[in-house]
Amino acid sequence: MPADVSHLVDELRAAGGDTTALEVKSAAGGLPESLTPTLSALANLPGGGTIILGLDERFGFRPVPLPNAQSLKQGLAAKARSFTPPVRLTLDDGIAYGAPVIVARVHECDKSAKPCRVTATGASYLRGYDGDFRLSDIEEQAFIAARRAPMFDRTLVEGATSADLHPELVKAFIEAVRERDQQGLGRFVREDELLCRAGVTAADGRPTVAGLLALGTHPQQWFPRYAIQISADPLPGDPPGSRARNQAVLTGPIPRMLDAAMEWARRTFDTAIVAGPDGTVRDLPVYPLVAFRELVANALIHRDLDHWSAGMAVEIRLRRDRLVIANPGGLYGITVDRLGKEAVTSARNARLVAICQNVRSPFSGGRVIEALASGIPTVGAALEEACLPPAHYIDAGIRFVAILHRPIVPTAAADPLNATESRVLDALAQGALTVAQLVDMLDLTAPNIRKALRGLREHGYVRQHGGRGKFTYYERV
Repeated sequence: MPADVSHLVDELRAAGGDTTALEVKSAAGGLPESLTPTLSALANLPGGGTIILGLDERFGFRPVPLPNAQSLKQGLAAKARSFTPPVRLTLDDGIAYGAPVIVARVHECDKSAKPCRVTATGASYLRGYDGDFRLSDIEEQAFIAARRAPMFDRTLVEGATSADLHPELVKAFIEAVRERDQQGLGRFVREDELLCRAGVTAADGRPTVAGLLALGTHPQQWFPRYAIQISADPLPGDPPGSRARNQAVLTGPIPRMLDAAMEWARRTFDTAIVAGPDGTVRDLPVYPLVAFRELVANALIHRDLDHWSAGMAVEIRLRRDRLVIANPGGLYGITVDRLGKEAVTSARNARLVAICQNVRSPFSGGRVIEALASGIPTVGAALEEACLPPAHYIDAGIRFVAILHRPIVPTAAADPLNATESRVLDALAQGALTVAQLVDMLDLTAPNIRKALRGLREHGYVRQHGGRGKFTYYERV
């Protein structure tokens, strides 16, 4: 029995378009050429995705008649074999609001074979916010690098010495280790041995990538783009032509960048006046700072550190309706649907994570991370307490994005009816009528009346009784 996918159509209408893992095509005239990049992009997407044939996005995802469903399925299966490796599909018949559609489940390509390429051209594609984009050479390197376990945070930084570590951060790190892990790492008396066994330095004192990023004086001397690029959209009152406000590039070791990001948020986020139970009034930022801090810390700690991403920064953009935090490198050892639901502590940069568990913020003295898989649940709880929608997470395989949305403020819906439809609907308020009766009442032509009735039926305002060859009349729902 065909599966009912009407709920997926509802999701698309609510989103206003295709989503990251769901794409629709009309296919009324056959398989469109745009299917080629979509198949590659979804095969490269963690978890794969779904394509529905038989829906027209231009008209609110309305079902359209498919000329030959069996031929379309055969053509889709043949097209899937034109990729390297071949795209794995599961094809099923579906129903969307009573109309037949074709549902194609695109399975994720095996990581050892990514990226999935179009055999004829060698092109491979990535799923984006609003379409499928051809991978650049650097992005293709990211997929190839992901075939092996990440170890880049353990390598030594050429040209760096122990003098490039910040003395205060190192001192605080050693004190935290000896306080929290007395029988383990903290039992080593000599500081140089402790730092070496922690993975901060090599035996000769040269810092590792993880050690320099967590405890260095200025890691950007070696990694210029291991930074945070941060900005906010212009406000309505800003000068014409303004592209951004409070734009900055935040540098330094991880704890200092995290502190700087928090200071930027305090200056930039809009605030709401909130009265507490005791009558005190406070200004609270529109996005909870605790959620912002967790997401920024995650982006800094779990960003990709391999050579392909050396030119990419963590990006934070405050839009008028949302906050976007993105970092190079997708999820490692976990999928989006499991985030915050399972106590999974898998880490792309295991050595960096271990070090940062004992790194303190110079500003607040708090730990940079806990590494207890509590970050995402903390974000969820903070958003719920602030009456904000849940965070939206997107894993594109080589890029991870977290999006926080402002509260959805209900607005009066625009009237979807034109003038003729409104007059016909008002006339039907008197009771059921035929087209001829409506022509006499409204002094409109029969074709105009029928066109208006079709629109009213599509909007769900009018019900037709009868039909071709039968006495037909219309009543208001």
